[in-house]
Amino acid sequence: MTLPLCHIQNLGITYPKQRTPALTDINLEIYPRERLAIIGESGSGKTTLARSLAGLLPQGAKSSGSIDWALHGKRIKARPQAGRELAYVFQDPGSSLNPVLKIGEQVAETAHQHLDISYKQALRQAVDLLELVQLPEPQRLVNAYPHQLSGGQKQRVAIAAAIAAKPSILIADEATSALDSVTQAAIARLLDGLVREEGMTLIFITHDIALASSLADRIAVLQSGRLVEQGRASEVINSPEDPYTRELISAHIDLSTPPLVLEPQQ
Repeated sequence: MTLPLCHIQNLGITYPKQRTPALTDINLEIYPRERLAIIGESGSGKTTLARSLAGLLPQGAKSSGSIDWALHGKRIKARPQAGRELAYVFQDPGSSLNPVLKIGEQVAETAHQHLDISYKQALRQAVDLLELVQLPEPQRLVNAYPHQLSGGQKQRVAIAAAIAAKPSILIADEATSALDSVTQAAIARLLDGLVREEGMTLIFITHDIALASSLADRIAVLQSGRLVEQGRASEVINSPEDPYTRELISAHIDLSTPPLVLEPQQ
């Protein structure tokens, strides 16, 4: 039996000055190399769950329950090392990129910091990473600044920087929601291809159930800080058990997003 990469048990999170918990009694397992979509409306707690996994909760947040990790089939006492073993892609790529540093420097920094390579080697690797995330003219872009790139290009740079140290886990927190529909689909395809090729686990946070159904092996549905349903993507989409999940599916009327899964994924 495959050991879960992450075992979340009875997780609760409460923020300062908020009476209602952001998360309540979350129980969830995440497996190596799977693509898990965590979906729900704004305020459902999905970003709180993602940040709990990455150790990015704000100061003062109180937690209960446990999050246990295993890497390469062995249990570890601490959470995976940020940047090296676990990478996080934020919703707004502009906020995660330094406006006064060149693109190549920002992509190279992660590799230089976490891998046993020189900064010069990391800069050369940055060119390869920009090509890997399908950016045009990577040799030129390493010398560009963030303000010279489009939103979609910035998100690709953020992904390149996130995977520079070859992490085992990639968390994409609403990584496509700030982009137009065409660019959304392109970034989703990019993430899908990268995690397959690199053997990473993808945790994809989104409010778009259609995007989740096209990208994920499994879907976990959050409502008001509670996990109301989880299962294989095709099962959750085709045979939802919880009324809230059925409402999300019924409300899917945005024709610019990918179609819902109608057949089990292979």
